[in-house]
Amino acid sequence: MDFDLSDEQKMLAEQARGLLAERTPFDRLRQLIDAGAEWDEPLWREIASMGFTGAAIPEDFGGLGMTELDLGVIQQELGRVNASVPFFSSIVLAADAIRLAGTETQKAEWLPQLASGDVIACFASAEGPGPMLGQGVALVGGKLNGTKQPVADAGIASLAVVQVGDGLALIRLDQPGVTRTRLDSFDQLRAHYRIDFNDAVAEPLPGGGVLPTLFDRAAVQAAFEAVGGAEACLQMGVAYTMERQMFGRPLAGYQAIKHKLADVAVAIELARSNAYFAGWAAQASPHDLPGAAAAARLTAIKAFELAARENLQVHGGIGYTFEANCHFYYRRERMLAVIVGNRGFWAGRLLDAHSATVDTCSQSQGKAA
Repeated sequence: MDFDLSDEQKMLAEQARGLLAERTPFDRLRQLIDAGAEWDEPLWREIASMGFTGAAIPEDFGGLGMTELDLGVIQQELGRVNASVPFFSSIVLAADAIRLAGTETQKAEWLPQLASGDVIACFASAEGPGPMLGQGVALVGGKLNGTKQPVADAGIASLAVVQVGDGLALIRLDQPGVTRTRLDSFDQLRAHYRIDFNDAVAEPLPGGGVLPTLFDRAAVQAAFEAVGGAEACLQMGVAYTMERQMFGRPLAGYQAIKHKLADVAVAIELARSNAYFAGWAAQASPHDLPGAAAAARLTAIKAFELAARENLQVHGGIGYTFEANCHFYYRRERMLAVIVGNRGFWAGRLLDAHSATVDTCSQSQGKAA
């Protein structure tokens, strides 16, 4: 594998970064929060027109057929600016679930609409604190009953992919029998909902056994988003400490501050390397994906948490105010730390992947002997 992005991927990153930096300044984020908006609809329409929403969807279904690493490049730039768009819910989770588990008819109906951004979907797996078991809902005779919460972006979605035990179901949200209730969300730029299903019409996605792969692939993209956010925190912290004067010298000149920022930089480099490898594995080496996804997820959680916290610290008291920009990243970091499974879940996945590798090696050595 290559240890850097290709020239085309670097161009894609520059294109996405330029657009998002122009359309998503911090003042825009404050406007969305003050207005109680659930998303930045104009930004969503623009990134859809650029083809970003169809990046990893196959060309046969209206997408661009790009790689998981290409998608990660876009996800990283979205994380860098805290974009208030349903990209992770609609594209990373729901569209990928339909691609992996749907029938050809289901794919032909929904993937082109998701690729164009005309339809927004959410992914409902959580049922409150605890593991994602999918036991809180039941699909019997084409009718779905139960509750899912919290569900990101459910207020603006017209379609949902719902985890039902070890399987998945597809359901339109604009029908009788579906009730959506907005929840308080720590991340004010990504709304979450409770969804109650009462004999709502749904259809199964028949592809079996795709949940582990789906969550692994989503974990890789969550890692890219976290890396983008962590990089922004580091850049913000460096810029502030270079400018802030204390006792006649820049704050960045003090060794304790240098150590804080250096630790963040090291954590980001490790997380970025793991994300790159996991993005490559998702496309080229599925056998390596479980371990690679878990490693990328865990190191990205750590890097973003450290970067967001230290960014607040080096800003001092002003960093905790709404007028400062640090809180956008701290809030997003807390949300990303639990999406598609928390740290404990992914630590278990990493141990399982390591044990499987050890068992395979032992079997190979036994045959060789």
